[in-house]
Amino acid sequence: MEKRVGPIRKMHVHAEDGGPEGPGAVSYALPIGEGVLPLNPFIGRNVRLKYTGRIFCIHCGKATRASFAQGYCYSCMQSLAQCDLCIVKPETCHHHLGTCREPEWGEAHCMIDHTVYLANSSGIKVGITRSHQMRTRWMDQGAVQAMPIVRVRSRRESGLVEAELSRVMPDKTNWRLMLQGPGERLDLRAKRDALFAAWPDGLPGEKLHQGEEFEFRYPVLEYPEKMKALTLDKNPEIAGKLLGIKGQYLIFNLGVINLRKHAGYELEWEGGTGEAAAQPASPEASRENYPAFAGENVPDEAPLEKPVFNGEGEQTQLL
Repeated sequence: MEKRVGPIRKMHVHAEDGGPEGPGAVSYALPIGEGVLPLNPFIGRNVRLKYTGRIFCIHCGKATRASFAQGYCYSCMQSLAQCDLCIVKPETCHHHLGTCREPEWGEAHCMIDHTVYLANSSGIKVGITRSHQMRTRWMDQGAVQAMPIVRVRSRRESGLVEAELSRVMPDKTNWRLMLQGPGERLDLRAKRDALFAAWPDGLPGEKLHQGEEFEFRYPVLEYPEKMKALTLDKNPEIAGKLLGIKGQYLIFNLGVINLRKHAGYELEWEGGTGEAAAQPASPEASRENYPAFAGENVPDEAPLEKPVFNGEGEQTQLL
């Protein structure tokens, strides 16, 4: 029986280029507390998640009563460049105007090469990502196929291209459709060529006529017959058989949960071959603040949901 406790971050993803599972086989690991837990071995086994009621900011590590913009405390959400509104609408990036919240952060993460891509997650959509993060971004959204189509010099330029293409095609993943099955293979090359044939004048970037197509296979034993979304705020304890993982979702026999949405939540994780018995939390759970997570939390796209706040700065719902 594997037992862990601590705040979580979005799952790490990795696709094999070869090996026994073949190319494109996706493996997952969950950052929890100060360690990382491989998740693929738990598929087909009983797993128990218990929310302790505590949330820690994924940037500064401080305890917070609520999570803002998928894992930040209110103060960080208000002050960090990675939480600015231009993350939701990259075409409105204002770094070049000298008004970025954190100019050095912007130089390192926004003023670098970005890629506009086509991905088949719940059908063909357009999206953007930093060029060195392409495969990670595609697996995070559960894409079964993806292809880069345009390379640009900055996040703002990628946003301008995406905004124009979103006039004629989706720019978001429908998570319910994505989790309904393994996904039908679609002709990304034909879609790319059709877009290029009607390409608007004045858009920035280099069109990638020979962009490589990538395919991914997710570790799912069974897709849910009924799509019930689970959240830790409403379901603080989730126990059942883990049927698979796709995108940032764990698929249980009783519903699905988006772990990225719960970044910073402190969980007790128990998993094994049989029903997991309740165990007391480790001493880590009693900390007032939790150390900031290792590495950088850098969003590629807008949060999956847009937060709504009340007059006191508390998040009240997710749209």
